[in-house]
Amino acid sequence: MHEQQPNNPLHGVTLEQIVTSLADYYGWQQLGQRINIRCFTHDPSVKSSLKFLRKMPWAREQVEALYLASQNDLNR
Repeated sequence: MHEQQPNNPLHGVTLEQIVTSLADYYGWQQLGQRINIRCFTHDPSVKSSLKFLRKMPWAREQVEALYLASQNDLNR
């Protein structure tokens, strides 16, 4: 069953959509500077990033926070 989450800004957004959006918005190089994790700085790809972020909750939290901040910037 799917619960409705009206106060969750990430509800319905997949991790793949987040990573793709950030890579498009910032580019891999700047993304790696903002969040210094190897999957963004050394031979970056969406696939390798997803694999890492699914295993490391602390990194996923940073990526989600940056995504939300970038969405706020776009909406201004």
